[in-house]
Amino acid sequence: MTGWLSRKFYRVGTFDRAISGAVARIPASPVDSGMLRLTRSADHGLLWAGVAVVLAAQPGATRRAALRGVVSVGGASLTANLVLKTLFARRRPAADLLPPFRRLINAPTSSSFPSGHSATAVAFATAVAMESPRAALVVAPLAATVAYSRVHTGVHWASDVVAGAAVGSAVAWATRRWWPVRGIEEAAAREVRDAPALNDGAGLVILVNPGSGDANYDPTGEVVSALPAAMVLRADPGRDAAEQLETALEVGAEHQRAAGAEGSFGSGAEPVLAVGAVGGDGTITAAADIALRHGLPLVVVPAGTLNHFARDLGVSDLGAAVEAVNSGAAVEVSIGSLEMRSESGSHTTSFINTASIGGYPDLVRLREKWQGRWGKWPAFAAALTVMLRRAQPIRVRLDDRWHEVWFLFVGNGPYLPHGAVPAFRSHMDTGLLDVRWLRADLRFSRTRAVVALSLAAIAHSRVYGERQVPELTVHLSDPVAVAADGEVLGEATELRFSVAGRVVAYRGSVL
Repeated sequence: MTGWLSRKFYRVGTFDRAISGAVARIPASPVDSGMLRLTRSADHGLLWAGVAVVLAAQPGATRRAALRGVVSVGGASLTANLVLKTLFARRRPAADLLPPFRRLINAPTSSSFPSGHSATAVAFATAVAMESPRAALVVAPLAATVAYSRVHTGVHWASDVVAGAAVGSAVAWATRRWWPVRGIEEAAAREVRDAPALNDGAGLVILVNPGSGDANYDPTGEVVSALPAAMVLRADPGRDAAEQLETALEVGAEHQRAAGAEGSFGSGAEPVLAVGAVGGDGTITAAADIALRHGLPLVVVPAGTLNHFARDLGVSDLGAAVEAVNSGAAVEVSIGSLEMRSESGSHTTSFINTASIGGYPDLVRLREKWQGRWGKWPAFAAALTVMLRRAQPIRVRLDDRWHEVWFLFVGNGPYLPHGAVPAFRSHMDTGLLDVRWLRADLRFSRTRAVVALSLAAIAHSRVYGERQVPELTVHLSDPVAVAADGEVLGEATELRFSVAGRVVAYRGSVL
């Protein structure tokens, strides 16, 4: 065995000396100074932090690429510099192997194996490629050049660079276990081929909520310009959004009846062909409820803070919505229904994304507050820890059995990944609810949940439960606050979740 290892190390050494000798024979050129500047810029991950800032400026895949890249760089640096360099002591290449003009003057003195710069460079490039292959076309050559610069400037052997690249790639791929990659921006849904094309918004009644998102920005004027044939309503802060849309449809119906077009909705001479909303998920929910009740297609224009439903539809902005309504591109989506019962009576509302009880709303709020600095899954782990420390168990009855839970999550449609914390919706048209909960009636349940999440093994933990069902009834021992689509709706002692029905929704182009 010792002889076999000796032969392997001898071959590696021969390979390293051959590569270094070839680099030493390269004629002097401006490339030498460029390599020196580039390799120094990657010290302590500063180069990748700068690239991440540029990528994060654009929402969507590139922003997720930046966050995954930063997390991967941290993991690769920790693994290469603090773990492997401690275990494998190796001398750096001798200074006389390269000409003075090519050598890095302030050469590091730590172990040569593996290359930390190569590990972080490849980790960042691999992570970016997972989320945004287009961005990786720029990042990957830069990462490869940084890795090569460590040999070109004489601070690493070629085998150090190869080993570092392997470490970086492995760390980046390992993030998938905790942080699933979203393949496309849009959730899957059945295409509807007979949706009406609304040229310039003809036949569309759309409500604009200027109170959503940026308080200093009112999109009403832009909507009127982009959809000149539509009836554009500006939301009255003192009235319910659904009520305003309902009133507009009733007025339109009266106009149509007066014009002799009995039974059709409309305003002026045009029948109403679709209803829509410009705002956050709360405003979109109101429009979806009206669309469901009247059998009208739904137009969604994101103008809120998170815009989950619009994102899942592939509608990124007003321009994408206008393109969709002009072309008639649409899909069928499910709308959730939540009936809340208490001693004072019952109330039924729609929800388009998620509903929950317990600490889940606080968990999401903290994760979204911290993920810009730490990345989504590190932020989620921290938020889960804080939520579990603060939360009080809730007694619920599921399957005719009483349980204590830390939270109960209900998604309108399946979310991914399965067997873990829900990250994003995979389908919008299944007619199923995604139900997940975290038990509080087991010993050390909070500790077990945090440890299981950290090891990406929460699906196999007894504290976690998950199912997909068409409807769900939840009985509560005491009144509990209920949240849906980011808003607290009130308290209830019995909840009935179901799928209210399906609506046709205009969707953006799928890339």
